[in-house]
Amino acid sequence: MNEHAREAHAACSYGSERLFVFRNSIEGGTFIVVKKEKRHNGGQTAESIVAAFIEKQRKTAKGQRLEMLQRDLSGTIKLLTDLLLPVFGTLEGFHLEYEIVGTNGIKLYADVFYEPLGLVFECDGYVPHVELMTRDRFSFERMRMRTFALGGYMYFPFSRDELDKKTEMCRRAVYEVLGKRGRGGAGLRDLPVHERELLRMAVDVSIFGPADVREWLGIREEKARLLLRSMTQSQLLVRVGGGERRCHRYSIAEQGKELLRKP
Repeated sequence: MNEHAREAHAACSYGSERLFVFRNSIEGGTFIVVKKEKRHNGGQTAESIVAAFIEKQRKTAKGQRLEMLQRDLSGTIKLLTDLLLPVFGTLEGFHLEYEIVGTNGIKLYADVFYEPLGLVFECDGYVPHVELMTRDRFSFERMRMRTFALGGYMYFPFSRDELDKKTEMCRRAVYEVLGKRGRGGAGLRDLPVHERELLRMAVDVSIFGPADVREWLGIREEKARLLLRSMTQSQLLVRVGGGERRCHRYSIAEQGKELLRKP
């Protein structure tokens, strides 16, 4: 248990994981932290998972994005290894040097983008990002943050010093934003309970099937099939592969992702 945790609030199954919810009191305030306990597949180390992920991203990149991925990624590697992989337990749904086009047509690149919830994560060192920053660069960084906000993305920056010295604090911050942004926005609460919980469960996987839905929701096969059909028709889910009459895999559609992103 985290050293700041005062009371274990709840513990419940979440797919193949265990969720631990702690009520914390820090500096007179109270907030909820939702913490996941995960294991890496095949017993791989975080370093090997991150290295393979970066190589995969490079193979599918081209143009300026590929050029960005060939540069020094030490900050990004630290962000993935020390923060994001321990919190999420997987790098599915993440993109490196994700291209975002601003309203002025300028292409910007987010260091680490989590597509299911529209989260932008970045890690910067003090010397290159502050001491050596020019006035023009400072103005560009402000414009860049505005572009993220206008696009509906949540910008979540960390300093290298924070990741070095206050790793647990940084992880708690990510757990908090997952609890607020990814598990219960206003639009999501308007959905029927099974549709709402399916989206919440599916946010951490890229593709899922009827068997996953039955396990997550504890429902029978026929109910799972009807639920998937209904959510596909309402454009909350999209089919992956299969034919017109038969489909075994699904993913969250853009409309479903928008509901998850709303605060």
